[in-house]
Amino acid sequence: MRIALCLLAATVLSPASAISAVPKPAALVADGIPEIPDALAAASRPYMEFRTAGFVDWNPTDRSMLIATRFGNTTQLHRVIAPGADRRQISFEQEPLGNGSFSPGSGDVLVVQKDVGGSEFFQLYGLNNGRLDLLTDGKSRNQFGAWSWDEKLIGYSSTRRNGSDSDLYVMNPRDPKSDRLVAQVKGGGWAIQDFAPDGRSAVVGEYVSVNKSNVYDLDLATGALRPITDLNASIAYNAPQYGPDGRLWLTSDERSDFQRLGTLDAATGKFTPVTKEPKWDVENFDISDDGSFIAYVVNEAGVSRVKLLDTRSRNVRTVDRLPVGIVGGLKIAPWGTIGLTLSSARSPADAYGIDPQTLAVTRWTESETGGLDPQVNVEPELIETKSGDGETVSGFLYRPDAGKFRGKRPLIVNIHGGPEGQSRPGFQGRNNYLLNELGIAIFYPNVRGSTGYGKRFVELDNGPSKREDSVTDIGAFLGRLGKDSRLDPARFAVTGGSYGGYMCYAAAIRYGKQLRGANCAVAISNFVTFLENTQSYRRDLRRVEYGDERDPAQRAQLTQISPLTRVKELAIPLMVVTGGNDPRVPASEADQIVKAVRDNGRTAWHLLGQNEGHGFAKKENVDYLFWTSLLFWQQNLLGEAAAN
Repeated sequence: MRIALCLLAATVLSPASAISAVPKPAALVADGIPEIPDALAAASRPYMEFRTAGFVDWNPTDRSMLIATRFGNTTQLHRVIAPGADRRQISFEQEPLGNGSFSPGSGDVLVVQKDVGGSEFFQLYGLNNGRLDLLTDGKSRNQFGAWSWDEKLIGYSSTRRNGSDSDLYVMNPRDPKSDRLVAQVKGGGWAIQDFAPDGRSAVVGEYVSVNKSNVYDLDLATGALRPITDLNASIAYNAPQYGPDGRLWLTSDERSDFQRLGTLDAATGKFTPVTKEPKWDVENFDISDDGSFIAYVVNEAGVSRVKLLDTRSRNVRTVDRLPVGIVGGLKIAPWGTIGLTLSSARSPADAYGIDPQTLAVTRWTESETGGLDPQVNVEPELIETKSGDGETVSGFLYRPDAGKFRGKRPLIVNIHGGPEGQSRPGFQGRNNYLLNELGIAIFYPNVRGSTGYGKRFVELDNGPSKREDSVTDIGAFLGRLGKDSRLDPARFAVTGGSYGGYMCYAAAIRYGKQLRGANCAVAISNFVTFLENTQSYRRDLRRVEYGDERDPAQRAQLTQISPLTRVKELAIPLMVVTGGNDPRVPASEADQIVKAVRDNGRTAWHLLGQNEGHGFAKKENVDYLFWTSLLFWQQNLLGEAAAN
């Protein structure tokens, strides 16, 4: 999800500082928002200039690393030949391009996917000599799946047939005319996950919900789909991948509250767990080319632990020399080195390599932080409390330096999207300006329905009858944090994006007397209109989570719990952020609540990105969003209290 939600606070300006204003990017519409003073932008400028580097793939021809980083307005692909070497840009698009996959043995083809304006109607391309060669139809939504073992085919899904169903295709990317529909399916959650080593079949995943996904064997010659797992079982099977011996590995919560790594018998459907982490999810893994080991990542209360499994002895080793943080993008090179991305509170996302023999860790990139010392950034503390029904909920609290900022501090509650997501202790980026310069605390709650805490916990908010239980969790957190001697309960505010944006609206309505303002981005304001207008390929997937608006009883419940229904109770200042091309939460969701709030005589700022989707991705737009949010918090959260 491309949420660039860096919802931030303000700096107090003298009247003279507001003489000149920051130019607004042409694609942004700032409705009801004052001009941004230059002085505000200048005060925060260094915090805008941090960079990240995400590991993408290994180049098998020269053993270089493919990374995604930004030097201009958008993220692009770069090549790094060795640890610490220069980043050599290889893609030069106006739209963000941060993914790619080399043909695994020869490296002669690099396949990437890109959309326009955040629409998520991705096309597949071959990237060669800085140019993109279109492989798909240029109209439908396409998603890359996997390379075949002989490198002759890629598998991908596409909505080309009817705009809704993600049918399964194969193609030799060296010859786009070889493109072939293999199987027609029903639904938007289908993907070719891997090809069998013999090249005759592929393993296919069908995502139904966070707690239910099915695995199939796809005959590439006939297009026949044979279920491997029980289609009637509420079990999640994730990321199936073949080893060179034909054994199928994946993660699953079968007979467990958490995702475990194990093998799946393709003939019988029997899942045999191999890893033994009793409490946490295995969230990512990759198999070495020779099948001798598997690298996998365990999410331990939000912190990533990388482990190596010997596939013969089943012995497990833990990589202890990796910095504490969040790991993503794991992939093993043909020669065995493990590549990954890691971010932490004191380091932006950077690319690392791990030697599978010695477990030595090598940092390949060291991203800039705008000239700021990242070691001054604060580490979060885990906060737990009981919600109204006794359920334990938790989150991460970042406190400003008590030596620098005396007295009780203001607080912004920042709610993650999903709802199948999790707030984790990573790099704060622009939000470090809030903490380090303005003394504003930030709390990231993981309400019920968040991932990372087991299958039972993630199901606690499903359906319209349980939806507002997660809003109750926010009330419990406000009560717990309001008693904190270092926080000022008279200066609390809320923000969030996507599902977190719905939570932002809902919290502003229910707990408005405890909040000074709400900054809500790409947010659901009415569940019925959201389900009716979200893109058709994802509509049924969202009905599983929220409810079915076609059922009269559920429609009534969905209407009742929608923020738009209770908008007259929204009495605090509101800021709304919208992507004009958002395929998930359409811009109409923002339009209708902004109008309703203003019709009630209340304040509503509205920032629309006409060239953005589900969150802002272009730097000039993200910067302006940051400054607009600073101004909003200056007026509604800080005021003269910022001088304390």
